[in-house]
Amino acid sequence: MRLPRKTSMTRRAEFSYVRTAGESRAGRFLVLSTLADPALPHLKVAFITTRRVGKAHERNLIRRRLRAITRAHASELINPLRFLVAIARYGAAKASYAELETEWLKQARRLKLIAPASP
Repeated sequence: MRLPRKTSMTRRAEFSYVRTAGESRAGRFLVLSTLADPALPHLKVAFITTRRVGKAHERNLIRRRLRAITRAHASELINPLRFLVAIARYGAAKASYAELETEWLKQARRLKLIAPASP
């Protein structure tokens, strides 16, 4: 699944709505926030990487990795009618793709976005 432009959160009001009314879980490399909204036509995502995370090329790499992870696991979401915000933390620049993916899946399971891993 490709993440088309229409799935991007672009308005400040959407970010603040997710921040105030939604749930979030923090991990070592990222914070995942979400808010279910049945009025949405599809999943709306945002990736936040501040200057604290690293230089511009590192922030771009993190965003590309987070987009790829979200794209790979979007079909596993229990309810795709929601806002989803991934905020990179300081150590994310040094993390590998596999570490970021493991962290994303862990936080998504904690938020009950995807089914728990079967043993």
